[in-house]
Amino acid sequence: MEENLNSNLGEENKGSNFKILDFFGAKEKDLRTFSPLALAFLGDGVYEIVIRTLVVSMGNRSAHKLHLDSAKIVKAKSQSKSIDLLLSILTEEEANVYRRGKNANSPTRAKNASLGDYRKATGYEALLGYLYLKGEDERILYLVQKGLEGLNLL
Repeated sequence: MEENLNSNLGEENKGSNFKILDFFGAKEKDLRTFSPLALAFLGDGVYEIVIRTLVVSMGNRSAHKLHLDSAKIVKAKSQSKSIDLLLSILTEEEANVYRRGKNANSPTRAKNASLGDYRKATGYEALLGYLYLKGEDERILYLVQKGLEGLNLL
């Protein structure tokens, strides 16, 4: 079984997922037990909260305008372009997680994106979910920042 992922971290350095687990008294799970699509499900929410936080920080607007602004960034095509820019800076471990997510056989299909963009976005989300479960919030923020900068969205 994988060692407790936050055993060497001080309380202030724990990733937000560990804080949530601790608060609710939930147990950590071995990361190897999660399917790529489960990681992508979680990573989708992680990416969404980062982007929504950035969009809201740009100024108070109607909820509709906030939604439109964030939707431009979180759509599969934008995520696909972001991960293309990030591939060269991923660690081997991160690249493997991304590939597993990209190659996962999803029962859902993209509504407004090509299959290729949808799969790349799924891989990106799987990577973000994986990093979140590892407690690597700083790495998540770094990758998202670099992807957004590369797309001139920051």
